[in-house]
Amino acid sequence: MRILYALPLMLFASCAAQKEKADLLVHHATIYTVDSSFSTAEAMAIKDGKILETGSNEALLKKYEAKDTLDANGQFIYPGFIDAHAHFYGYGLSLQTANLNGTDSWKSILDTLTSFAQSHNTGWLIGRGWDQNDWTSKEFPNNEELNQLFPDRPVILARVDGHAAIANKAALDLAGIKPGMKITGGSIEVVNGKLTGILLDNAIDLVNRKIPGATEEQSKKGLLDAQQNCFAMGLTTIDDCGLDYTDVETIYKLQQSGELKMRLYVLLSDAKRNYDYLFSKGKIKTDRLHIQGFKVYGDGALGSRGACLLQPYTDKPHTHGFLLSDPAHFDSVANIIYEKGFQMCTHAIGDSGNRTILHTYGKYLKEKNDRRWRIEHAQVVNKEDFALFGKYSIIPSVQPTHATSDMYWAEQRLGPERIRGAYAFNDLLKQNGWIALGTDFPVEDISPFKTFYAAVVRKDAKGWPANGYQTENALTREATLRGMTIWAAKSNFEEQEKGSLERGKLADFILLDKDLMKAEEAQLLHINVQRTYLNGEKVFHRK
Repeated sequence: MRILYALPLMLFASCAAQKEKADLLVHHATIYTVDSSFSTAEAMAIKDGKILETGSNEALLKKYEAKDTLDANGQFIYPGFIDAHAHFYGYGLSLQTANLNGTDSWKSILDTLTSFAQSHNTGWLIGRGWDQNDWTSKEFPNNEELNQLFPDRPVILARVDGHAAIANKAALDLAGIKPGMKITGGSIEVVNGKLTGILLDNAIDLVNRKIPGATEEQSKKGLLDAQQNCFAMGLTTIDDCGLDYTDVETIYKLQQSGELKMRLYVLLSDAKRNYDYLFSKGKIKTDRLHIQGFKVYGDGALGSRGACLLQPYTDKPHTHGFLLSDPAHFDSVANIIYEKGFQMCTHAIGDSGNRTILHTYGKYLKEKNDRRWRIEHAQVVNKEDFALFGKYSIIPSVQPTHATSDMYWAEQRLGPERIRGAYAFNDLLKQNGWIALGTDFPVEDISPFKTFYAAVVRKDAKGWPANGYQTENALTREATLRGMTIWAAKSNFEEQEKGSLERGKLADFILLDKDLMKAEEAQLLHINVQRTYLNGEKVFHRK
């Protein structure tokens, strides 16, 4: 009888011993895997930072024994969001400067800056975020009041897009800027023979070069603050577009220490020192840092009328905007980047800027290819040029919130015909069958939910316009989610390791309190990230 009693215990022990080991078993969830069939699952097993399997609750609870389990209680799991175009390091540093976002007048900016100066009472005064298009008067301000308020402290305040700035006399004097100076790819505004302080594009660099660089402590704080905010929004990989190699070394050091966990796909800025650095090292790939491309700057921004247009601005007929470099520069850069086998990603806003870069790319790409050269923004495209994206396998990397930020005034800049080729995300998607989505933060908010809402709904937070903005170019929910996950990963040559929740891929995932795929339109901007996991490690938990 003892043998008979022992037999069930032996069988139970044998079955338990046969269970496969996992580090984390997630169950009772709705898991959007974002695989090729856009399938869903209920459970997911994770080991050594990677996904072992997804499937049903019953199957995985029976198959795996895990050190930790997570009962999702019916919540919704998605791959970690990937922002295909942002400025992570710059955003972190901007958290230490005057925040001018949402200011509705020049007076509001001066009040904000005066308050900021009281708690930051030495050195340069730096701010960013103003947009004259949000003011009753849509014109650029001048620096007379800045000069009165801060006669001895240099001040520079960047427009929200970073393509225009206003500097006071102290800053202009330090930079040696005089009336009548000319600069390629930029503009120094003069009215009645006097500097107004308004600088466009490359002219801003004349002042920025005089600003002391961030200290090691400031850099660390900026990066870690940015990481905290991004994890809270469900971001697990960010494309940092346009860094110097010295910034990369700061990032790498923090990643090696384990303090900076965020995965970064870095595009180095268009500068000889950065080409020399990466060409000598070759492509850089670690678990959290990936560098194999360069960010080139084609033209300015639409809001500051620096975007290069084929025909004059409708609301300012004497200007077309401008390219930031001579076309020969783009050609020489494309030549060497192609020859060396790296990725070229170029900022292009206006239809002339886009055409210039498309034809430059085409000269070297020649036909369909897998180089994954990108055009960042692809904001205004002539109807004759859309097909060039498909012809040369050029990837549009776009930011949906630009459409809903600019829709109030963009037609004034472009006119009723040209506007049809602006923010044309669906037309761009059709060219290659996929598209990469990002935010461009801190130009826009870091929230991927705002990206999703802008791409799908094409309205502002108040529900305007009632029928959506140029909804023929809205994206479906599935296409938008893919653009924020697997297609963003593909634009970084990383689709085999992230962007979907499949066997063998990195366990980067998020828990949401509402279903992004099925939530009502009004709920989309009110979805919260409950938890964020990177490599199967919890890096954010909403309290």
